[in-house]
Amino acid sequence: MADEKDSGNGSIRRLPRDLVWDLVVETVLLELGGLAVFGVFTLLVWPFWGLPDSDTLATGLIVTGPAVWPAVELYRAGPPRRAAVVAAVLALATVTLLVAAAVNRALPALADSEAGIFIGCLVAMPVGAAVFAWCLNRANVA
Repeated sequence: MADEKDSGNGSIRRLPRDLVWDLVVETVLLELGGLAVFGVFTLLVWPFWGLPDSDTLATGLIVTGPAVWPAVELYRAGPPRRAAVVAAVLALATVTLLVAAAVNRALPALADSEAGIFIGCLVAMPVGAAVFAWCLNRANVA
């Protein structure tokens, strides 16, 4: 994922330029895969137990759990940068809350089911991954 370049006085780590875009696309694809798995699970259990709740921990883990792995792999590949992690977590929380507030305001019927938080988390995952990759790439190039 990272290549090294020697500039005479030591080596500089450079990450690929399209790292942010690749990480966002991979995160979105994994989220869509998680949604597909959850959809198949819902179709299989629906005749027996009814529709599962959308706000359960299992739903969140099935849908958003795999989407974390591209960022984790990037974190393991390079030196840990605390600022990049903090920026990503803050972006994740901020976007989740903003989207949840917008969904709850636009669709008040969904406010009680916590669907806004779930949708906010789905939107925030690629944003957090993009902020993490951008900050990590900027720190490594500087």
